[in-house]
Parts: sequence; C-alpha cells; structure tokens
Amino acid sequence: MKKISIIILNIFFVLASVSCSSQVNENAGITSGITNTLQIEDKDNSPEQSSPNNTTQNAYRKTLVVYFSATGNTRKIAEYVASATGGDLFEIIPEKIYSEEDLDWTDKNSRVSYEHDNPAERNVILKASTAENFNAYDTVFIGYPIWWGIAAWPVDSFIKANDFTGKTVIPFCTSASSGVGKSDSLLRETAGTGMWLDGIRFSSGVSETELMQWLASLGY
Repeated sequence: MKKISIIILNIFFVLASVSCSSQVNENAGITSGITNTLQIEDKDNSPEQSSPNNTTQNAYRKTLVVYFSATGNTRKIAEYVASATGGDLFEIIPEKIYSEEDLDWTDKNSRVSYEHDNPAERNVILKASTAENFNAYDTVFIGYPIWWGIAAWPVDSFIKANDFTGKTVIPFCTSASSGVGKSDSLLRETAGTGMWLDGIRFSSGVSETELMQWLASLGY
C-alpha cells in the first residue's frame, strides 16, 4: 500500500512538471511573438530619409515674363515663353501708347525719332511700373524690341523701378536685322542688381523649335 502511494505521488509530480514546462514554453512563444511584432511596427513606422538631391532637383522656380511690344512681335515670343515655362506675364505699357505714326523711325518728326535725339525725353511714364508680388519671383525674363541698337526705352522705366536682388534675369529681344548689341549690358548697368544672363535676339519669324531649344538650354 505504501509503495502504491509513492508511485501515485511520483506520477503526480511528473504530470505537474510537464504542465509547468508547457506553460513556460507557451508564454515564451507569446513574448517572442510580441517582440517580433513590435520590431516590425517600429521598422514600418520609422520616417523615411528624404534625399537633399531630390529636393534640389525638384526646386520650383517662380517665373515672370516681362515684355514691351510695340508692334506685337515681342508679345508673341513672351506669350510662348510664359506658356512653356509656366510663368506669369507682365506687359510694360506706357501711359501714352505709341501709335503707328509715333513708331515711324524714318520720320524725323515722329515721337520715337524725337525721343532718340533727346535722351531726356526717354523717361517714359508707365501705367504700372512693377508686377504684383514682384519680390516672389526668382527668375525674370525681359523682352523688348531693339530701337537704334538699344532696348526700347520704356523698358528702362521698368528696370529703374524694380530691385532685382536675388533674381536671375534673362533678356531677349526682337529686331528686323540688328543684334543684341549692348542692350543687355546697358539694362544690367541700369538695374545694378540681379544675376543677368547674356541676351538673345530673335527675328519676327522665329520658329517654335528655336524657342524650345533656347529654353531647354536654360533648363526649362
């Protein structure tokens, strides 16, 4: 009887040990599973590192296309540039508009002839001397026709009225035969601020391909 009691007690202790061992292993599995889950969540929720190069490459240039057009040739190019670059347009408009007779440079008595011969008369008053939110633009195209080898003087009035500090300025001009000449450098001197690129001259019959190639060379 005593032996039977000992055997029964031994069996009880064995069963109790197996049960405790299973419970420990089961809890260990649960703990391990929780740890793995937390590690995965931490990894998934960690912020991605942004590349400074991507930020630079995707930097947005806010562009303004300023132009004075006496006969419409410069306007066409300015409108194309604004469309291709996503820029805003600003037209330089004198308070006293130049009529067709005013623009007859072959007439010694015409307005442009008189202003050419009398530099003090070239200080043309504009309807608006600056564009809205001008300070917000970092790239400014400036278009103009060539008059006697220089930029049409209404453009000077705009240049004098604005501060180009921190801006890239890109001049372009139109003419029947004259080149850029000193028009871009004279405007740069008048401005006194800004980073000015060399100007480029287009004929009235400039093709879209030429304009596309020029803008592509500027990074547009």
